[in-house]
Amino acid sequence: MKTIGLTGGIGCGKTTVAAMLQELGAIVIHADTVGHEIYRPDSEGWRRVIEAFGSDVLQADRTVDRKKLGAIVFADPPARQRLNAIVHPLMASEIRRRIEAYRSAGRDQPIVLEAAILIEANWLPLVDEVWLVVAGTTAVIERVAAGRGLPAEDVERRIHAQIGDAERRRFAQVVIENNGSVDELRAQVKTAWARLTEGDE
Repeated sequence: MKTIGLTGGIGCGKTTVAAMLQELGAIVIHADTVGHEIYRPDSEGWRRVIEAFGSDVLQADRTVDRKKLGAIVFADPPARQRLNAIVHPLMASEIRRRIEAYRSAGRDQPIVLEAAILIEANWLPLVDEVWLVVAGTTAVIERVAAGRGLPAEDVERRIHAQIGDAERRRFAQVVIENNGSVDELRAQVKTAWARLTEGDE
């Protein structure tokens, strides 16, 4: 059974689609969750981030303040490249380990890797297919501003820091348009899932 890379820009609805796929029977790996573990205090990733950005990015409990670190790297492209060079390979190794562990345990349902940076981080070799979730810019800004409490200009800065949907579409086998209702989104997800699972029977 295939491993799907589920990607898309900030606020497009990837997490909602991932939840729908999980309901349909997929195993879901969230890259963000893996990323949080990479920053775990005293881990290799944590030590290297502190070396690169200093202890000012730590909170009182010694965990990395991701909001503070995010503000630094989204405002400074060389800093973002420095962080990515540290974190992305560590995340890829852990994601690969999890996929292999599921397969070794005999889990034969589709695995979904939900990752905004699937393409930019060069994680395409980890997956068999790319599914892209897209949404209009206005809807994205409203969603992210409301959900994360970020000013609209900060959301726009983060959108521009990512590759665009036109570039992502070059790698996608499935494109899911999230500009309508939840029911319309679910219908697209079910159609893509049926094609995937019937193709592997």
